[in-house]
Amino acid sequence: MKRQGNQSRRRKNGTGAPKGSRQMISHPGQLNGYQVTHSVKLRFAANAAFSGNITFQNLLDTWLLSTTAVAPFDVFSAVKVRKIEIWAIPILGLATTVTASFDGTVAGLVGDQAVHTDTSMGVQPAHIVCRPSMKSTASDYQISSVNSAFNLVVPTGAVVDVSLTFKQSFLIAPLAAQNASVGATVGAISLRGLDGLAVATTKFTTVGGTQI
Repeated sequence: MKRQGNQSRRRKNGTGAPKGSRQMISHPGQLNGYQVTHSVKLRFAANAAFSGNITFQNLLDTWLLSTTAVAPFDVFSAVKVRKIEIWAIPILGLATTVTASFDGTVAGLVGDQAVHTDTSMGVQPAHIVCRPSMKSTASDYQISSVNSAFNLVVPTGAVVDVSLTFKQSFLIAPLAAQNASVGATVGAISLRGLDGLAVATTKFTTVGGTQI
């Protein structure tokens, strides 16, 4: 008996219709990633020496929307850290050191416990580039909290680049910034220092952006 070809079997099964005439699913396809996502590199200049933790709340407070002259809200509801890069030039005759580490102390947010540091004694700046381990929750999206995203030790004059990805969720209520602003323009989106403080007190001056 003559064997049926693949084309004949497809026609019997309803799968051999000419291209463009095959029936498709009867409803619109699903939507993925409906949230607002923003990947950006923020640059800060240290106007004073700093040694301490930068929290997820600090990171989310870098992008603010002013609802009144004194009441800023976070534009985004979650953030993840992709990369940190730091430069610092020493004073002539002295050495300078920069350090970054992902060493949180809260269970589930401890990072990889790696310390990244460099020291300069000459005209070349101390320079480090570091990323959180992809296996750690420090590299995944986190909502606003006082948990440490990373720790920095930098001298006055250091330049700090932080590469972040922000995401806005429709399920999380708008969150007020931890510190009030002064004389902000209602409806304006502005940047704040990496430590979450306003322009008058922050140790991290934003570069190329508007501060409140």
